[in-house]
Amino acid sequence: MDLGDVVYIVLVGLVIGALGRLAVPGRDPMPIWLTILVGLIGAFLGGAIAVSLGFGGGGIFVVSVLVATLIVIAYRKLIQKRPITGPGSRA
Repeated sequence: MDLGDVVYIVLVGLVIGALGRLAVPGRDPMPIWLTILVGLIGAFLGGAIAVSLGFGGGGIFVVSVLVATLIVIAYRKLIQKRPITGPGSRA
C-alpha cells in the first residue's frame, strides 16, 4: 500500500461520510475527521453487507451511504442527544 492508496481510501471515506451527513436534515457540527471515520466505517460495513446480499458496483456504494447515514443518525441521537427531525434537529 502506497501513499496514493491511503489518499484514495481517505477520499472515499470523506465522500461516503459527507453523503451520509447530507441525508440527515439539520446542521451537524461533526468535525471533518469524524466525517471521514463515519464514511470509512460505512464503506466497510456497507460493502460487507452489499457483497453478502449479492450486490455489486453501484449497489455497494448505495448500501455504504445508507450505513453511513444510519451511523450519523446514531451519533446524533446517542452522542449529541439531539432529535433527528423537528425544531431540535436544527439547533
